[in-house]
Amino acid sequence: MLETLREMLLAKESAFTDSEKAAMKARAKEAREFKKLSGEEQIRIKLEELSQQEQDLAWAVHELVLSAAPELQARTWYGMPAYYLNDKVICFFQPAGQYKVRYATFGFQEAANLDDGGFWPTAFALTELNEKTRNQIAGLVKKAVRPHPPTQG
Repeated sequence: MLETLREMLLAKESAFTDSEKAAMKARAKEAREFKKLSGEEQIRIKLEELSQQEQDLAWAVHELVLSAAPELQARTWYGMPAYYLNDKVICFFQPAGQYKVRYATFGFQEAANLDDGGFWPTAFALTELNEKTRNQIAGLVKKAVRPHPPTQG
């Protein structure tokens, strides 16, 4: 009965796109199945689902992030490669194909220490890695993991 009700609710028009629903299912699968695997195994499995071009970009970003901040732990987050510090997502790589968009996204979460006044970017479109882009990403990742300055009050 519950499964039938669930199917009926999912079949109705939803506020979520098919890509968003797939991401939620991927997150549920991660919670159930991927927790048994190492972070590297999780990422390898997810990246094998991508086109060769996206795999190449994702692996290059993966290596870049871990070399810029070796203290980060890699594992998946909503089906995407993500990089954690103290169990909090610092940054992630969202493949273009996952949401059927024309560019991948390299983004940061709230735990990243990128604060810069009252306004700063938290995500970047990414279509290729050249020397300039590598340096920018490495610099942002290093900044993101630095300790937060003490608050004055």
